[in-house]
Amino acid sequence: MRIQLSEHFTYKKLLLFVLPTIGTMLFTMIYGIVDGLFASNFVGQSAFTAINLIMPFIMILGAIGLMFGAGGSALVAKAIGEGEREKANRIFSLLVCFIVCSSILCTVIGEIFLPQIAVLLGANEETYEYCMLYGRIVLGSLIFSMLQNTFQGFFVVAEKAKLGLIITVCAGLTNIVLDALFVLAFKWGLVGTAVATSASQVVGSVIPIVYFLSKNNSLLRFAKPVWNIKALLKTCANGSSEFLTNISASVVTLLYNFQLLKLVGNDGVAAFGVITYIAAIFMYIFAGYAIGCSPIISYHFGAKNELEVKNILRKSLVIIFISGIIMTGLSEALAYPLTKIFVGSDDGLCNMTVNGMRIYVGCFLICGFNIFASAFFTALNNGFASFAISFIRTVIFQITAVMVLPIFFDLNGVWCAILVSESLAIIISIAFLVGYRKKYNYSIFKTKTVK
Repeated sequence: MRIQLSEHFTYKKLLLFVLPTIGTMLFTMIYGIVDGLFASNFVGQSAFTAINLIMPFIMILGAIGLMFGAGGSALVAKAIGEGEREKANRIFSLLVCFIVCSSILCTVIGEIFLPQIAVLLGANEETYEYCMLYGRIVLGSLIFSMLQNTFQGFFVVAEKAKLGLIITVCAGLTNIVLDALFVLAFKWGLVGTAVATSASQVVGSVIPIVYFLSKNNSLLRFAKPVWNIKALLKTCANGSSEFLTNISASVVTLLYNFQLLKLVGNDGVAAFGVITYIAAIFMYIFAGYAIGCSPIISYHFGAKNELEVKNILRKSLVIIFISGIIMTGLSEALAYPLTKIFVGSDDGLCNMTVNGMRIYVGCFLICGFNIFASAFFTALNNGFASFAISFIRTVIFQITAVMVLPIFFDLNGVWCAILVSESLAIIISIAFLVGYRKKYNYSIFKTKTVK
């Protein structure tokens, strides 16, 4: 059953529409974790630590793709809702071309400054060579990584989220199979994990390019791009919160690593790497939901259908609330068995990781609301509100928490920093949702609405 953006969404339709995108995000995260699994179990703890040290830098460069994917999909979906399909295709094509040019520039900058960055991120004698090795290879495929991130949002706008999921699964299977082949069979070590990741990104980006270049029955197709500085600036403004979220997440990860290196050494970085791998699986469910329903909001905002915008908001808040409770319970119950998969051979590291995870995952009760609130305003093409929520949540609250709390609570202060920052951020999210309710006429406090 094909569900169109223009429809009225019940709970069932909404969940069916966003499930492929959630699946796409989850599978993206899961096959990303595979590198860590192979590195920690078959290459060594230093290699695993090196991946976690250098990954924030890779994420910072790749965040540009997420910015154009989120901000651009909101702009394109709004144009489709306004009935301007040709304009939507031209903007879509321009954004993809701009991503290609940006990724080449980012790759050159990354390769030049990688040695200095590795040292800045905390690489030592044990991890420096691994950081350089993994970083050089993965940076070489940055163009494909950025395009893959960009296309995730546009597949939803094109009403082809299931196809996006299929392509992601193909890319993920490529990574998993090649990891096994290169690391276990060919004994390539960390080079094998990096090459496998790069190959999967090629699959995840080239197939969408071929699809949108060919005749298709989706809402989007490549057209002759026309230079439109206004559309580029609007895209950057719309997607600035997603860009900032990924940049700040990388910075926060660096601060976590610095604090953990100071408190417990390399084992702390390894423990945090395991926690973030596992926690990201649950976080990506919220992110997938936000990405999946954002084009619906943008479409109906463009079509001036305020009742449907209000309908999506109310149903989303209910879904996120229930999901948060379920995810927190599951992550608490699965903390030990999931940790054993990564560091089962080291009892001390395993116990440290489990303890940290049981504290860390309390944030799932709250973070979904903050992720959705930021995405909601991105979908409404309100870059300021979206950016403000992300900036206060990630830059101010998270950085302050991870720097201050360990002073008073030592290692537990590191683990609970995310819970404290998300708890403070929800106040900001609520303030913006209430503050803009009259402008967009979506008040969640009125009882009269669509069913």
